[in-house]
Amino acid sequence: MSTTATPRDDIPSRTPLRGRLAVLSVTLGIFAVVTTEILPIGLLTPIGADFAVADGTAGLMMTMPGLLAAVAAPVVTLATARADRRLMLGAFVLLLAVADFLTAAATAYWVVLLARVLVGVTIGGFWSVGVGLAARLVPARSAGRATAVVFAAVPLGSVLGVPAGTLIGDLAGWRTAFVTMGLLSAGVLALLLLTLPALPPEQVTRPAVLRDLLREPGTGFALLTTFLVVLAHFGTYTYVTPFLREVTHAGPGTVTGFLLVYGCAGVAGNFLGGALVTRRPHATFGAAAALIALATALLPFLGRSEAGALALLVLWGLGYGAVPVCSQNWFARAATRTPEAASVLFTASFQATIAIGALAGGFVVDHATLPAVMALGAATAGLVSLAARIHFVRARSTPGARPSSGR
Repeated sequence: MSTTATPRDDIPSRTPLRGRLAVLSVTLGIFAVVTTEILPIGLLTPIGADFAVADGTAGLMMTMPGLLAAVAAPVVTLATARADRRLMLGAFVLLLAVADFLTAAATAYWVVLLARVLVGVTIGGFWSVGVGLAARLVPARSAGRATAVVFAAVPLGSVLGVPAGTLIGDLAGWRTAFVTMGLLSAGVLALLLLTLPALPPEQVTRPAVLRDLLREPGTGFALLTTFLVVLAHFGTYTYVTPFLREVTHAGPGTVTGFLLVYGCAGVAGNFLGGALVTRRPHATFGAAAALIALATALLPFLGRSEAGALALLVLWGLGYGAVPVCSQNWFARAATRTPEAASVLFTASFQATIAIGALAGGFVVDHATLPAVMALGAATAGLVSLAARIHFVRARSTPGARPSSGR
């Protein structure tokens, strides 16, 4: 990674209030991006019914953004390496608002998929550009706290976006949920333009940096575990609403309530995982994967009753809530000298696996059963938990290794 000559003095002075507002605007931007990405999960059944497509085909709404984001993350980072970050973030949020309104107005399913392509480009671009900006928006002493606030938008969007969107969809229709997200994105755009200073790039990520990072053993293991656990989660969670309605026989209001409980458990899992991962990364990641495996393995059996389904969703939320912070921690430890490149790989791998998971789950749903999807997800998550344990044991037995480092 090379460094451009961008003096810190070129950046406008940052009062504490302006710095906080700028961090808030980036945080809200990530929240809007994450929520829009996973919004179809809670609305899969009504959207599919509206366009007369099967649940598996409707799952393409999750596959399209993930695939495009995986490609957009490195492409956008390399292509816009010298562009002002403020303008880039504004452009991506504008694209997100257009995608939301286009989805709400769609009269054919192919229009929805086109809008999801735009969402995918936004995800890859906004993440690659935005997640590393927090330290530039506040004084140095507040950089760590600002970064934590920005990353808090990930679990909040991941675990609260689905139940919130489902609630709006139940009350006013799925199109209203996308209109709401479009209005939120427009508000975020205004806040970004008002609060962010000019942000010329400080570092230029080149293809050679990404190539060298991929060759690192720690990066390889982070990629593998991220792939497996996200595959297990999104291959099953994408179809949790159809499961609750068709297997548990829960009504729309009950499903919304269950997803809200899941969301609260996910927020708790995020903060718990964040508190533990720096001290015991392998154990924390392994425990998170084990909770996902346990919940999805038992759901076809205990999930036939509402009480059993609710209890397992709590376990599931606790487990997955810790996954993003654990995965990002491992990528960061594997690339301490190239944080932007690590962010690109984290984003690309995470998003590609969301797409693959939703696609694989859709194939199983269309050719087998919803309980079969849960069983396959449980087996995959269990493999992650086992792999984390084996990696930890090997690290301890290797002279000079540091088990707590996540490598």
